[in-house]
Amino acid sequence: MSIKLKVEESNGVYFITFTCIKWIPLFAITNGYSLVYDWYRYLQREGHFIVSYVIMPNHIHSVIAFRASHKTVNYYIANGKRFIAYGLIKKLKELNQNKLLDQLSTYVTRSEQLRNKKHEVFEPSFDHKDCRSIYFLQQKVGYIHLNPFKAGLVELPEQYKHSSANYYINGVRGEVNVVTYMELQDIDLSIRL
Repeated sequence: MSIKLKVEESNGVYFITFTCIKWIPLFAITNGYSLVYDWYRYLQREGHFIVSYVIMPNHIHSVIAFRASHKTVNYYIANGKRFIAYGLIKKLKELNQNKLLDQLSTYVTRSEQLRNKKHEVFEPSFDHKDCRSIYFLQQKVGYIHLNPFKAGLVELPEQYKHSSANYYINGVRGEVNVVTYMELQDIDLSIRL
């Protein structure tokens, strides 16, 4: 469930979830998974670390280690959601998904319409959990990797293409390089780049 609390810190390890509006499978409909990978690569260029991820048809779970920065964690998540949303809308237009675009426009509030917002792609907030212990971090990584299996999308977690599970289980890198939670212990996130 989404919460309205902001993450004002600029560094730390967070389990992050954001969901497509009304759980509509926008990533599957548009094959928009690459948009999330582009955002992850942007975060990496900014000095942050992707620890674990899964891009489901209608939501994203990630463990991200944010290195100290002049920008807050909230800033990076909000901008990521915005970047991905624009990309998904562009793909929906290219696919002539006019009915779905019309549906997404009905979720925009009046005040957002006044600010020229046309479509609501994600639920307004995101869920986050501060990962302060290895035990909690292991739990969240496991939860992420089991998500496609529990949803019935694959027979084994490592079979799901849009997940870091195959790297954790078989050492096979996916679309984005990850830093495992064990490797992360050797990184000081308080040092700015």
